Amino acid sequence: MNIEGADVFGMKRKKAVDSRDDSAVAPPVRTVPVTLLTGFLGAGKTTLLNALLTEPAMHDAAVIVNEFGSVPIDHGLVRTGSERYFRTTTGCICCTATSDIRTSLYELHQAFLEGMMPQVSRVVIETTGLADPAPIINSLIAGGTPALGLRDHIVARHFHLSGVVTAFDVVSGPAMLDNFIEGWKQLAFADHIVLTKTDLANAAAVDRESLADLNPAASFHDRNAADFDLMSLFAASDYSLRGKPEDAPGWIAADRLSLHAAHQHDINRHGVGVEAFNLTFDGAFDPQAIVTFLELVTSNVHSGLLRLKGIFGATDDPERPVVAHAVQHRLYPLTRMERWPDGNRSTRIVLIGMDMPQQPIRALFETLASQAGRKGRA
Repeated sequence: MNIEGADVFGMKRKKAVDSRDDSAVAPPVRTVPVTLLTGFLGAGKTTLLNALLTEPAMHDAAVIVNEFGSVPIDHGLVRTGSERYFRTTTGCICCTATSDIRTSLYELHQAFLEGMMPQVSRVVIETTGLADPAPIINSLIAGGTPALGLRDHIVARHFHLSGVVTAFDVVSGPAMLDNFIEGWKQLAFADHIVLTKTDLANAAAVDRESLADLNPAASFHDRNAADFDLMSLFAASDYSLRGKPEDAPGWIAADRLSLHAAHQHDINRHGVGVEAFNLTFDGAFDPQAIVTFLELVTSNVHSGLLRLKGIFGATDDPERPVVAHAVQHRLYPLTRMERWPDGNRSTRIVLIGMDMPQQPIRALFETLASQAGRKGRA
């Protein structure tokens, strides 16, 4: 298939990998399939994961969640179940993917061998929204990133990459593609692309035909369609680059030549300008203070904010924390959890953005926290 020459969202369409170039690697017998669930910040990955985990067929699945920044939030928002293996990693997955993913899979295998958990039928890895899929894929396919020791060889013998599912926010996604190569890569490597936010009024603006041209091999799915079948996207298979855009094999090869393991990174930073910072408070806020903080932080469309997610203690119902999500300047309706997800009852917020004015945001939060603390002692 040759679709080279036309513009797609301001970039040239790429030729697909020749259909005769089958890059699928047949895994050894009885290896555990691993599916990557990716998508840019705020695309709805955790929502999809939670829906997936309600499926009976997923009762023996293992879940690995990577979060950007030093304070994990998503682990408290994923309904894992008491028997399911669940692990959270933090940091810039573009540089820590090989060590973190392989270590997590090795620990999963060892837990089974030691009788600490039953055997799993599949693994789902939810990546951070800023993830470059190439290093992760390289760490899971034969001929990818070289094994660094016995651990990596064990992982290669017992796990294989089954597929890549990418969530794409049709409202903010097209603008994201103008600024972040990671978003292009997440689409280019996908087997299935799930269109999210299609129920919003301004969702019709996305050019779905041009979007489909970005990856001719991918299947597109509307998250809000009546016949949407999420479970079918995670069926066991063998990952292949066949039909993917011609850039995909080049990105894989370039990643193999890089030196990801040779240097350390601040786990709160990603590339140039993108960073995360967190805010915490061991107490509860008045509900109006929560709304005030969130509206002030998200109302400035030029603040550089890409993503906000947080769990707040609230004075009107201390046992039911408030969950907040924002993508750029769009603040989504607040929701309540039925209970605190873990033993940590503190308010914690993670903000991710480009060149954000951290000091004013911190000052506002500290002022509101100080006021809440005084009220709590009164």
